[in-house]
Amino acid sequence: MNVTTILFGSFVLMLLWGAPITVALGVAAMSALFFLDHDLVSLVQVAYTSVDSFPIMALPAFVLAGALMQYAGISKRLVKLAEALAGPMTGGLASSTVLACMFFGAISGSGPATTAAVGMLMIPAMIDRDYSRGYASAITASSGGLGVVIPPSIPMVIYGVTANQSITQLFIAGMIPGVLIAAGLMVVNYFICRKKGYVGTTPHWSIGEIALAFKEGFWSIMAPVVILGGIYTGFFTPTEAAVVAIFYTLFVGIFIHREIKLPGIMKSLESTTWLTGRVLIIMFTARAFGRLLVQYHIPDMIASALMSLTDNLFIIWALVIFFLIIIGMFMETLATIMLVTPVLLPVMTQLGVDPIHFGIVLVCCCEIGFETPPLGENLFIASGIGNTTIEDISVKAIPFSFIEIGAVFLIAYIPMLSLWLPKLLGY
Repeated sequence: MNVTTILFGSFVLMLLWGAPITVALGVAAMSALFFLDHDLVSLVQVAYTSVDSFPIMALPAFVLAGALMQYAGISKRLVKLAEALAGPMTGGLASSTVLACMFFGAISGSGPATTAAVGMLMIPAMIDRDYSRGYASAITASSGGLGVVIPPSIPMVIYGVTANQSITQLFIAGMIPGVLIAAGLMVVNYFICRKKGYVGTTPHWSIGEIALAFKEGFWSIMAPVVILGGIYTGFFTPTEAAVVAIFYTLFVGIFIHREIKLPGIMKSLESTTWLTGRVLIIMFTARAFGRLLVQYHIPDMIASALMSLTDNLFIIWALVIFFLIIIGMFMETLATIMLVTPVLLPVMTQLGVDPIHFGIVLVCCCEIGFETPPLGENLFIASGIGNTTIEDISVKAIPFSFIEIGAVFLIAYIPMLSLWLPKLLGY
């Protein structure tokens, strides 16, 4: 029996036993250390070094900024702007939902937060316009995942820290893939809505309404401009940008929109504390697990096994993508990133794949996991808002999942979709 058997065997055993992913990773790491007769104090050292990182400070800051925006009146103004831009199209209200998720995703960095913020406004509006509850919830759950692809993105922060890659580069690289996925969702929505007879909210576009929506939503639109513009110009780091986002949101919510109140701030702090604490615990155990993987050259063994099957990068990409999608159906996104990065990244870099490119594909695969059962967080959020079943939403979300999988293959097979913009901007 070797360390690989102990590490993966105990991990799978704990998962089958029903243990949380954090416990499974921690027990697997401890079992391997016992087997190797190493001092368990090293786990404490890993726990400290896992969180002793300036970039990881962006995590709680972006989470808090996204939570505050729901109470600051920013999300509803972004939704109104999206509706003015896309409303007159066939299935315009559903297309507005996709646009609104793009806009809010450019601020929140979270899939579930985007689904909740946009869904609270758009799902009831679509139901009132005679969209079926299942379809209204499905398009929202599918679009909500854009929150982790459109920068800033919490999963990209986690990948950047785990893989020791530039978070700024990841943010820039995610722009074109995010727009590509959103465009795919809107195209599928158009054909489905044309078949079902879902018409636009108005017969034609109104310059006056669009101008009014831009005027009312000016400070909301400026949020991603300030955050991403500051990062891309090098004026501040992603971590500093996250803190700027908090103060910007508070300023807009208190002094301009005058909608944010103390209870909203307290609820935002509570949700931030809960999510950040959960992620940091997972990060500690995943880092210990990953360190053992690297130390005993397990990714090299996996690479050799893959190369013995085929040396065709297209086939290997297909295997990796399907593996990531299946994992994403059963495992929470941030845990997936922290678990598979130390295993797959060395394999893919040996095959000549750029780490930034791999990170974008990984995050896009995780985005699909938000809308696929049994774990899909967006499905549960949309189900609660739309008052319909998970099964109904899941069936109606299938066309959107297929177009997203197709987009992921395009992103994987055409690296310049991810890498062109960073190179253009000199990264």
